[in-house]
Amino acid sequence: MKIAVLISGGVDSAVVVHRLVQQGLDIHLFYIRIGLDIDEGDCSAEEDIEMCSLIASRYNLPFDVVSLHEEYWENVMEYALRSVRAGLTPNPDIMCNRMIKFGFFEQRWGKDFDMTATGHYASTDVIDGVKYLTTAVDPVKDQTDFLARITGEQLSHVMFPLGSLPKSEVRRIALEANLPNAFRKDSQGICFLGKINYNDFIRRHLGEKTGPVIEIETGKKIGTHNGYWFHTIGQRKGLGLSGGPWYVVKKNIHDNVIYVSRGYDTEKQFGHTIHIAEPHFISGNPWPDKCESVEITFKNRHAPEFLQAKITRYNDDEYIIESKEKVQGIAPGQFAVIYDRDHHICYGSGIITGQKPKATKSQ
Repeated sequence: MKIAVLISGGVDSAVVVHRLVQQGLDIHLFYIRIGLDIDEGDCSAEEDIEMCSLIASRYNLPFDVVSLHEEYWENVMEYALRSVRAGLTPNPDIMCNRMIKFGFFEQRWGKDFDMTATGHYASTDVIDGVKYLTTAVDPVKDQTDFLARITGEQLSHVMFPLGSLPKSEVRRIALEANLPNAFRKDSQGICFLGKINYNDFIRRHLGEKTGPVIEIETGKKIGTHNGYWFHTIGQRKGLGLSGGPWYVVKKNIHDNVIYVSRGYDTEKQFGHTIHIAEPHFISGNPWPDKCESVEITFKNRHAPEFLQAKITRYNDDEYIIESKEKVQGIAPGQFAVIYDRDHHICYGSGIITGQKPKATKSQ
């Protein structure tokens, strides 16, 4: 079996290579290069490529650096900037997986291989002849939420060799195999952009515009901000306010106003009802003929916890999630990722709208 392996320079994808080599598979390594949006040397990418070359040499494997620079900026980052400009909270990593790693890469290079392997912490399972995206054994590292917009066709051609391993075991394997990046820290940046400062990136593209920060309960101005596009619902850090904690609970895009509320337990930052549009089910809608409430679990942000809820379909394009627990920071533009009630199968996702359904419940 011929396997294309997407390798990043990090320990996770290196352990993927190690495990597939041990299995005697015919593998070819690929690094997807995305240049920065400024005319500076991309030191982070150079370091990553050097590490990937070491891994390829270690196992005597073919290795190619492929560029999807234009495709990335025209699709992923344009989506992110468009969302931020509209006052929404985008998730570039979700779109990067669908459009770049399992989109353009698959169409141009992955199609020549039997499967594509990545270092994502996720799994797959075939149930009644249908292949589903399923969660990893390590709940802290599970990355199915970042994969919740890929298609069933994309899923059919991908494998996740780390899904059955906790992160501690991945590190142990790397140390035991004496991999050159065994001690390398995990990346924390936007997909492909490594150590880029998010606010600096937004500032370069959208600039700054001073506006008031208002305490929502009193209507009192308690500070200023440099543009609503730097802030998201549920945000606590980076507000520059004393006497907190303060949370962003509302934005007025038209007037460039940020509203905040004080206290860890302020009810203004919590909600139970999430309205979603543009539902996407990876392996088909699990409830094609149902409009009554169904028990599920879900996430509205990347976190180890799965929240219990019921989901109700109002029409083909609108669903409502009623959480049994208080949900912090429900931000329009985020993805609500939908799982079965045992949080094993990741069914897909919908975009949080912050609005009530436009139509009455489906019959």
